[in-house]
Amino acid sequence: MVLRMANALKNFGVEKGERVGLHLPTCPQYVIAYRAVLSLGAIIVNLNPIYPAEELLHIARQTKISTLITIDKALPQVRLLCKEFNISRVIVSRTDDFTGHEKKADMTDLDPGWHSFMDILGGCSDTGRIQVSITPEDPAVIQFTGGTTGIPKGAILTHKNIVTTIVQLSTWYLPRVKLSPPENRSTLIALPIYHVYGNLASNWALYNCALQILVPQFEINTVLEVINSVPEVTYFPAVPTMLSAIVNHPKAKEMEIGKKIGFVNCGAAPCPLELIEQVKDAGIYLTEGWAMSETSCVGTGNPIRGMKKAGSIGFPFIDTDIKLVDLDDGVKEVPQGEPGEMLIKGPQIMKGYWENPEETANQLRDGWLSTGDVAIMDKDGYLFIVDRKKDMIIAGGFNIYPREIDEILHQHPKVKMAISVGIPDKYRGETVKAYVVLREGEKASQEEIIAFCKNKLTAYKVPKIVEFRDSLPQSSVGKILRKTLRDEEMAKIEK
Repeated sequence: MVLRMANALKNFGVEKGERVGLHLPTCPQYVIAYRAVLSLGAIIVNLNPIYPAEELLHIARQTKISTLITIDKALPQVRLLCKEFNISRVIVSRTDDFTGHEKKADMTDLDPGWHSFMDILGGCSDTGRIQVSITPEDPAVIQFTGGTTGIPKGAILTHKNIVTTIVQLSTWYLPRVKLSPPENRSTLIALPIYHVYGNLASNWALYNCALQILVPQFEINTVLEVINSVPEVTYFPAVPTMLSAIVNHPKAKEMEIGKKIGFVNCGAAPCPLELIEQVKDAGIYLTEGWAMSETSCVGTGNPIRGMKKAGSIGFPFIDTDIKLVDLDDGVKEVPQGEPGEMLIKGPQIMKGYWENPEETANQLRDGWLSTGDVAIMDKDGYLFIVDRKKDMIIAGGFNIYPREIDEILHQHPKVKMAISVGIPDKYRGETVKAYVVLREGEKASQEEIIAFCKNKLTAYKVPKIVEFRDSLPQSSVGKILRKTLRDEEMAKIEK
C-alpha cells in the first residue's frame, strides 16, 4: 500500500522537496501516507487534525504546502484554509476507512479537484520502488513547535535524524523487547501520530516487527479492551494522564494489568512520584525519559536494566552528549549538583528551523542545541529537570506556549490586559490559567472568555480558569510579570 500510494502521488506530480501536509489522526492512513511521502523525497509537514483554520493557514503559508492529506471530519477547517491559501492537491480519507466496515460508494461531498484517499490507493497497482536519490541530510519532516520563545517554528528533521532515533530507541529497549517473540510483539499507540512521540513509536514498531495497535483518541474503556484483547502490549509509550487513567480504573486490578503490559515509557511531561508508585504497585514496568521535537523525540532515558531514580530523566541515549551550562552566559559548565541549562548534541538533533536562520542560530551553536530546560546532574550522572528557562506550559503531554494564548486573549474587545500562566494540575500536570483586566466599564464572565478562546485555539491550549483583576504585576518597563503570578499560585498550594 505504501508503494502504491507513493506511485500514485508521483503520478499526481508530487516531487522531491515539496511539502506535503499530513492532517490525520492516529490511523493506518497516516502510516501509509507517511512512508509514501518519504519514499518520494517529499517533506512531511505534520498537522494536528483539530487545528483551527487560523493555525493551519499560518503553517501552510510558512511551508508552502502543495499537497494536503486530510480526514473527512476536518473538512470545515480545510475549506476555510483553502479559501485563503491555494493547495494544489487535497486528498481526503474517511474516518471509517480501514475499520472493516468501509463504505463502498465514492465520496460525493468533495470539492471539485479533490480526491479520495481510498480511490487513489485502489486505482494504482504500481508497486515499483520509487527511483529518487535521497541523502541522509535531506529534510524528511517539518515538526512545528513553539520552542522556548513562544513563536511557532518548524523543526527540520532529516532522514538521518529519523533513522538514528529508531536505532537508538531500539538498542536502548532491546533487553525488554527480546523477552517477547515477534509473533506476540505489539505496540499500543494511543498518542497523536502526528506528534514526534507517537511518530517514533510507529517507526519503532515497524523496525522491531511489532503489531501496531492504533487508537485514534485515548478513551480509557477502549484502551483497556484493546489491552485485554492481545497476548501482550510489549511497548506502551504514554504520558502521565494516560497512566493515571489506567491505574485508577476499577478494571485494571481485575485484569491484572501488570501482566498485560511489557513495559511503559512515560514522556512528554514529568510523571509525579505518587503516580510512579501507583504504576509500580500495579506491576507495570515503567521507565521515564526526556526529549524534544528538535531532538526527534530521543534525548535521555532511564536504563532498562540498572538503577532507576524517582523523578530522574536518566542519562543520555547512545551517541548523545549533554552538558549543563551557566544560565546567564550559556557557555560555562556548572559544577556537579548545580542547576544549569541543558544543552544536547547528537545525530538526532534537528537540522534547524524551517526558513528561520535567526532562531536556528539562537538555538544551535557548534552542534549543541539549547533546550531551555534547567537541570541538575547527580554524582551518578543522572539528570533531574528542576525548572524551565522560559515559560512553556506542559499540559497532558502537550507543549503550550503562553504568548500565543496571550495574543488571543488580547483580541477580545472587552480585554484591556491579559496573561496566561501554567499552574499545577493533578491530572494534566499543568493547566492554563488566564489573568484578565477588563476595559473600563466592561463586564465579562469566565465562560465568555473561555468560549472566545475556543474559537481561536486548539482545545488543549484553551484556558481552563480565568481570574479577573484590577491590575497585573509589572516591571519598571511595563512588562507583565508572569513569574510573579505563578509564584502566587505556588504559594497558595504550599499553604
